[in-house]
Amino acid sequence: MTLPLARHTHTDGAVDGANFSLLRRESNRRRLLAGADLLAAVTAFVVTMLAFGADAPHVSALLGTPLVVLLFKVAGLYDRDQMRLVHSTLEEAPSLLQLTGLFALGTTLVVPSFGQHGLTSGQIASLWLLSFVLTVGGRSVARFIAGKTSPVERCLVIGEQEMADRFRDKLRSSHARADVVATLPLVNNEFDEWSTPESLRGMIQNLRVDRVIIAPTTTDGSGVAELIRAAKAAGVRVSVLPRLFEVVGSAVEFDDVDGLTMLGVRSFGLSRSSRALKRGFDLLLTSLGLIAVAPILALVAIAIKLDSKGPVLFRQTRVGRDGRHFGIYKFRSMVVDAEQQKDRLRDLNEVGDGMFKIARDPRVTRVGDILRKTSLDEMPQLLNVIRGEMSLVGPRPLVTDEDEQVVGLDRSRLHLTPGMTGPWQVLGSRVPMREMVAIDYLYVANWSLWADMKLLLRTVRHVARRGNV
Repeated sequence: MTLPLARHTHTDGAVDGANFSLLRRESNRRRLLAGADLLAAVTAFVVTMLAFGADAPHVSALLGTPLVVLLFKVAGLYDRDQMRLVHSTLEEAPSLLQLTGLFALGTTLVVPSFGQHGLTSGQIASLWLLSFVLTVGGRSVARFIAGKTSPVERCLVIGEQEMADRFRDKLRSSHARADVVATLPLVNNEFDEWSTPESLRGMIQNLRVDRVIIAPTTTDGSGVAELIRAAKAAGVRVSVLPRLFEVVGSAVEFDDVDGLTMLGVRSFGLSRSSRALKRGFDLLLTSLGLIAVAPILALVAIAIKLDSKGPVLFRQTRVGRDGRHFGIYKFRSMVVDAEQQKDRLRDLNEVGDGMFKIARDPRVTRVGDILRKTSLDEMPQLLNVIRGEMSLVGPRPLVTDEDEQVVGLDRSRLHLTPGMTGPWQVLGSRVPMREMVAIDYLYVANWSLWADMKLLLRTVRHVARRGNV
């Protein structure tokens, strides 16, 4: 609902701009993270000593393990959670890899100061790898505990109602422990003429708001700047939904030109070296994957043959990179004449907007239902990856009639090879065609190898959760 700004103030939860409940929760989260980091460092060091036996340094060298907490603090890894609604350890993995490496090297300098011999190259490598793995795992557990023991973050959205409704829907489908408790109108990025920063403070205190979400309605930043200052003065966290990033994505660089901050936007698409890197990554993982899952693929093929008449594989024409058509491979999960039955089932279509989806599709076979829930029906697409027609991660390869719905600049999503999985597949909810195209565009605009690795890991998690439903 939309509420007017209150003119009175109520000192429940905030005094003089300090939200003590919020500060306490963030302090607890920082302590949990620091404790997990220290435990990971100590465990990695002890395991390294035990593994290398007599060549290991004395236990007194453990006094150097707090170095990891200092490194993480300097890098800002204990303060970033207060600026985010979704607290993901996976996002900070590259930083953790670098910092645990510094910790391992720093330990080689600290150990001799205790009268012990230095670490060997094997010990350094072991300490680095163990501390990284244990830190990632420990931080994930710490954030899980913090989320379960902390109340849901209460958000106040200030902006146009359409954006507020969209943000509320995204919160429900995400893993963020947050809820929108109220929305306020924002006219031309400014307070209404009858509103003041004091009345905003009163509203924040009255609703016990933890975070203010600002959704600007224009590109004029003066009103937004005033609103941000007023919200911060009320002692809450502030997030902004900039419309600009819906077009350019997050792969930007901040540039300072004599005190004037600018955003540098990377060029669209991949260079030849980036394409070669992505292709090499695909071939390596696909080759290893085919060897690992070969017995499973054989069992699936036998099950399909025993369950229903027809071929084991299903081949369908899809639109690939630069608009070229190719045949995508899947394990057959439907009856043989599924395509012929499509026209008479259009009334049951639950998606629309050029796409065709039915939750309980009557054409799906018994084995096919299991294959779809576990995503095993997609595994033959590894052959498409080997052939170069698909990538492990990329935009969704659309069927021809769906591809005809994508026009204009939206077709730039075809700049990359389509993928077995992609950014929209791991969202956990069905995405309309228009939003899916925008997500694919941003994936292409912001591609990195680490982004592909994150999407693969999140796909595994998404499939595991869906299979347990």
